[in-house]
Amino acid sequence: MRSCGLAGLRASARTGLTAGIKGIIMLSEFRAFIAKGNVIDLAVGVIIGAAFGAIVKSLTDEIIMPIIGAIFGNIDFSDRYFVLSGAVEPGTPLAAAREAGANVLGLGAFVSVVINFVILAFIIFLMVRYVNKVTAKLAKPEEAAPAGPTEVELLTEIRDALRK
Repeated sequence: MRSCGLAGLRASARTGLTAGIKGIIMLSEFRAFIAKGNVIDLAVGVIIGAAFGAIVKSLTDEIIMPIIGAIFGNIDFSDRYFVLSGAVEPGTPLAAAREAGANVLGLGAFVSVVINFVILAFIIFLMVRYVNKVTAKLAKPEEAAPAGPTEVELLTEIRDALRK
């Protein structure tokens, strides 16, 4: 019985040691993966994208939507909604209608989000377009210097010069 227990203990120790080594290898591979430039660039892009998204949201909510509202007769688009079910007095703000238990379709908020998306998509399009232009300029191969005579041509010239 002891030998079975000892063999099992040895096998367990080997398995634990192998798992520990595999864990260390995986940790070092993960560290190398994180240290690659692409992952760091992606992280920076996500952070800048989130900050830029907040700027675009503010632009839409605080500048664009009030101008559109003024054009259409001082309408606050954030409170524009349709009542699908429930009793709501006309002119009730969207938040109050939802608190009253009415099932509402908030179109104003949706229009705001669509405008945010269009602005972000257009700016991302401009950025990708610019990066593609720069990449194409950098990838353009430089014109190779005119090739000189080949080795055979040089030997032929030397031979001809010696014959003279």
